[in-house]
Amino acid sequence: IIEQHPDIAAVSIFRNGLMGLSIRIDYRAPIALWCGLAPTEGVEEYCYLFDANGFVFAAADVASSTQIINSFSLYAPLEGDTLEPFRATLAHAEKLPAAFDFARQFAALGSPSVRVILQGDEASDVLASGTRVTYVLGDEQDAFTALTSSRTNFNLADGSVEYVDLRFPGKVYVKPRE
Repeated sequence: IIEQHPDIAAVSIFRNGLMGLSIRIDYRAPIALWCGLAPTEGVEEYCYLFDANGFVFAAADVASSTQIINSFSLYAPLEGDTLEPFRATLAHAEKLPAAFDFARQFAALGSPSVRVILQGDEASDVLASGTRVTYVLGDEQDAFTALTSSRTNFNLADGSVEYVDLRFPGKVYVKPRE
């Protein structure tokens, strides 16, 4: 059953007395949209749904997109040498919960994250304002602390900042938009 229906996470079979069987199906819950390795300007995105384990299980459509927990799109490599995303697993899947928690915190800072991009050991959040925030994947807590302690010096919500670089411990680099 699971082989034929990748949107099913688990199947449980129970015996009901001497003559009956019950089958319970647990469906995968979509966490966010995976839209490739990197955003490409001018190209229409084709995205897939993935679960909490980073397993890509279905093509995204309007109906399924309303059930997604996170409103941003993820751009990240797949594990192994595969180029086919369907039934693949995202690289760094174990680090996604912390990266997604970090991305959700931008809404409280004035501009929600619309894209999360993973490249190597770095992550970048692209905010609705157009600002890009880059940090080292796995260092979300330190990055958020540095960002909040220095945010009196810039505004993430108004589009006046091109990027914020949080990759270096104890330092915050900000480039204003020209």
